[in-house]
Amino acid sequence: MARDMTPVLKKCRALGVEPAFLGIQKKQSKKKENAVHKVSEYGMQLKEKQKAKFIYGVLEKPFRNYFEKAQKLKFGTTGENLLILLENRLDNVLFRMGLARTRDEARQIVSHRNVMVNGKTVNIPSYGCKVGDEIVIKDNAKSSQRFKDIVAVTASRTAPAWVTSDMDKLTGKVIAVPKKENIDVPVNEVAIVELYSK
Repeated sequence: MARDMTPVLKKCRALGVEPAFLGIQKKQSKKKENAVHKVSEYGMQLKEKQKAKFIYGVLEKPFRNYFEKAQKLKFGTTGENLLILLENRLDNVLFRMGLARTRDEARQIVSHRNVMVNGKTVNIPSYGCKVGDEIVIKDNAKSSQRFKDIVAVTASRTAPAWVTSDMDKLTGKVIAVPKKENIDVPVNEVAIVELYSK
């Protein structure tokens, strides 16, 4: 599988994304004051798309597929639908519930077959979660040191309003469709729609 091996903090600096949005606690180093470069409209739109792909860990082809799917949905705007589809990915839902420190870690936990959705093992990070889905960490993984470390880091995090989580039992549930106001990623989805509409 293709992976972007660029150091995360370097990519954060390039795209102007705070590491906290990825679940990373490190602070960015102070930027040197450089001359301000004028960015074209296309450049701004491209940067917004790259930010969304980077934050959610999605490559170009699947990202394009999400956009096309968002266009076909009968409710909401295409930009909002795109963010909702990305938020509903299993790896992101796991991260939002606090069952992983970062989306990358959530992806690995899912790939290693440690997650059950509605009683069935799911090992596809891009699996689309729906309202009512119950997500459980498997019993054989619950007692591992990894999950003790995860709980120590994420227990103080507040889960968004559209999911619930029980950190003692390592379970969670999707209770609503995420709304734009619940999605705290610093991405201008309108610019992405304009870019793809050219």
